[in-house]
This record gives sequence, C-alpha cells and structure tokens, in this order.
Amino acid sequence: QVLRHEEFEEGCKASCNGPYDGKWSKTMVGYGPEDNHFVAELTYNYGIGEYRLGNDFLGITLVSSQAVSNAKKMGWPLREVKTGIFEAEAPGGYKFYLEDKEQLKQDPVLKVTLGVSDLQKSVNYWSDLLGMKIYEKDEEKQRALLGYADNQCKLELKAVGGAVDHGTAFGRIAFSCAKEELPNIEALMKKENQRILTPLVSLDTPGKATVQVIILADPDGHEICFVGDEAFRDLSKVDPNGDKLLDDAMVADNSDKWFAEQNRTKASA
Repeated sequence: QVLRHEEFEEGCKASCNGPYDGKWSKTMVGYGPEDNHFVAELTYNYGIGEYRLGNDFLGITLVSSQAVSNAKKMGWPLREVKTGIFEAEAPGGYKFYLEDKEQLKQDPVLKVTLGVSDLQKSVNYWSDLLGMKIYEKDEEKQRALLGYADNQCKLELKAVGGAVDHGTAFGRIAFSCAKEELPNIEALMKKENQRILTPLVSLDTPGKATVQVIILADPDGHEICFVGDEAFRDLSKVDPNGDKLLDDAMVADNSDKWFAEQNRTKASA
C-alpha cells in the first residue's frame, strides 16, 4: 500500500533522488508502517524517462502466495527459479522473488539482495563496522545473510564475479537509529578512513519533520543512510491521503502526453 507521497521542487541536498537537480517525488510503499516494516522508496525524477540498471541491486524476496496468485491472475510473467519460488520483473527491470507460501504475519519482505565484488570484505564492513549479525554465510555460493534483528528484513550480499556497476538509478538502503548515535557513526567512519558521501546533515520535508541523516558508502559504493529515529517517526507516519496525492501527481504530470506534444523524448539517464 501507499504509505505516503511527497513532491519536491528541487533536488535533495543529500542526493536522495540521485544526481538530478530538478523536480522529483518520492512514494513510500510497503506492507505496513515504516516503524516495523521494510518499505520501498520509489523516486521519480520528472523528465527522466529511463535509467540504465547495473548489477548492484539483485532483487527483493517476498513470502506471499497472494503475490504469486495476483501475478497469475494479471498474466504477469513469472519464472519458477526454484521449487515454489518465482521471479518477477517490475516495469523498470527490478527483480522480485516471490515465495509461494502463506504471507508472514510480520513483514512479508524476507530479504534485499545486493551485489558485491568481494564477499569477505563486504561482510567485514557490514558486520564489524555497521554492527550487523551474520545469519548465514555460504562460501561455495558466495553469499551471506545479515541483519539487525531476527524479526526484520535481512540483507543478502552476493558476489557478482567482478566489479559492481551501479548504472544510473542510484538507489540506497536506509536504517533508523537513535539520533545521538549519528555523530558516533560519523566519527567511526572517519577513524576507519571509510567513505562518507554526505556528512551529518538536516533534511527538510515541506510541512513535515526535519530529519538528521548521514550517508555512507560500503566497499562497492552501495549507499547507506542512517537517519535519526525520533524525527523520522514523525516524518514517516502513514498518510491516509497518500494514495490520492500520488494519483493527483500522476494526473498532473501527464508526462507522456507533454513530451509528445513538444515532439521531444524523455531523457535516458
């Protein structure tokens, strides 16, 4: 479901919408509130019609027989990659893996998979520096499963057999934590000579809370955002008008018609 939708007139100073300066929007979608569910942030840059995907984001795995049933009813292409696990592709080319089992009572999003160039180096970063617990590690399949809590969505790291290519879509993964932890995270990264993409900064959302964030990069350049939880809880409240705001924005955008009338094509990033 749509949890909230927000419009911005100019690019985010923490590059939340990638390296684009123009008008953009974000829509948070998930199976429940951001406090206790994994939520996807869909960013839309007005005027950009296509992005080149890399091998950095390898997919999201859901446990939901309902999702499999929905796809079959809609005639959405599914490919059974393992017994009871189906691969689906979103319109932008992103992969989803649907486990044909009864949807979990907590969050049905089981894991998010990122590509890495050196599994051990990445595991060390995420576990030793960022404090994640290692749940599984398979040297033969060159994959590892990590997380912050047993009942939360997990992070899977999977070696891609070469360099990680981020394409032009510029995604990131975000975690909330106590606000007072943010300076400690920044200090640790400085001490360990790790990449800090955006030093501790305050970000405004019109009409909503101002949140503090710090954005890091792991050994392969995956962007990681830590956000102060107190303000984020205010910012991330489910907006009952989210669906309407999104629908209104899409009607007002009507970008395909506008570009056709101007005899122009949407840019490819």
